[in-house]
Amino acid sequence: MIRVYTISGYEEVGKNMTAVGYSDGRKEEVVIIDMGIRLDRVLIHEDVNIQQFPTKELQRLGAIPDDSILRNKKVVAITFTHGHLDHIGAVGKIAPHYPDVPIYGTPYTIKLAKSEVKSEQYFEVKNPMYETEFGEIVQVSENLAIEFVRTTHSIPQAAMVVVHTPEGAVVHTGDFKFDNNNPLGERPDYKRLKELGKEGVKVLIAESTRVAEPTKTPSEAVAQMLLEDFFLYEGMDEKGLIATTFASHIARLQELIWIANKMGRQAVFVGRSLAKYTGIAKQLGLIKMKGARAVRSPNAIKKVLAEVSGAREDYLLVVTGHQGEPGAVLTRMANGELYDIGKQDTVVFSAGTIPNPLNRAQRYVLETKLKMKGVRMIKDLHVSGHASREDHRYLLRMLNPENIVPAHGEFRMLTHYAELAEEEGYLIGRDVFVSRNGYTVEIE
Repeated sequence: MIRVYTISGYEEVGKNMTAVGYSDGRKEEVVIIDMGIRLDRVLIHEDVNIQQFPTKELQRLGAIPDDSILRNKKVVAITFTHGHLDHIGAVGKIAPHYPDVPIYGTPYTIKLAKSEVKSEQYFEVKNPMYETEFGEIVQVSENLAIEFVRTTHSIPQAAMVVVHTPEGAVVHTGDFKFDNNNPLGERPDYKRLKELGKEGVKVLIAESTRVAEPTKTPSEAVAQMLLEDFFLYEGMDEKGLIATTFASHIARLQELIWIANKMGRQAVFVGRSLAKYTGIAKQLGLIKMKGARAVRSPNAIKKVLAEVSGAREDYLLVVTGHQGEPGAVLTRMANGELYDIGKQDTVVFSAGTIPNPLNRAQRYVLETKLKMKGVRMIKDLHVSGHASREDHRYLLRMLNPENIVPAHGEFRMLTHYAELAEEEGYLIGRDVFVSRNGYTVEIE
């Protein structure tokens, strides 16, 4: 029997955690997939060290998963689909519940997870961490093996996690879209996905964030064109240029560096998270920082912003705070701190608003403050990193899974996925299972 433990991320966007169990009648072995945090519950942003918050406080706020359903299970491996905080942010809080259980992920993901563990202030995380290459199949127990299949998302080295069992493969999509023209050169491994479909997929656990959108999600190359069309047009004469996007979106940051170089400006990344993500990406050769620099300490940030304010036409500032998060660099600028932002400045939002009420409210407040200061704002030079309906349909047809468990989304998103599955010949309650946080789906 296969059990899918829908621990967290099944009633919300964020704090994702799933587990796959296989029982041969004598014993059950379990593989955990992701240990995420829900940032809006703690009013923090990418620059904040999450690991400085006490675990009990995070649990009280509902910011990290409740993994009590697994406490008496034999967990044989922990895996991460990719390095976003809503998938790895709780590793320092939850991994100690499973001492010595190995953690697996792609190299960029594991390096980011290690940075989270390193900054953990309350628990010592002793779990060994292994960087796993795409296509490598790792035997983690007598009955279970894991594999990472390359996909594309808004962070490098995103993977679909495959748990191989004696009854067939369980495929967890993680966050993904099918991007065939990614500027960093990454492409989904369609060949391996089709092979898995022929070998037999017992269960597909699929993210549901944008499945209601009746389209195919555009390539990151479209975002690159949008940014180039704005920044590189003949009449561009703006003095102060400020861009804001996700610190983990390495492809987008690389595009901003290329654009700055073409404009004869220097790209300057301002913020702890921007320095962290680009620093690790540079180590792995995933980003070229030629002509750019990143600053993270408070003193360095004050110094560089003073330098930029005196010669704005020479720089392209890239800052944190696109969701209007309190304490982020752009929010502090709008509050009159750090930098005298005003009529001579243009702010480009290269990020969408995360779909929850708090983010929408914070973004509204930020935009209102920027308008009051006379700042020119350009919004939505962005494409999503999440699959839309037709990406999902293509995946279903490639994998032809026996059973489907929609994941990663509010309840309405999960039901939209169930509707798509029914279009493809599945039936809710028979082979499509819409679950909730803390429940178990049993599949014979």
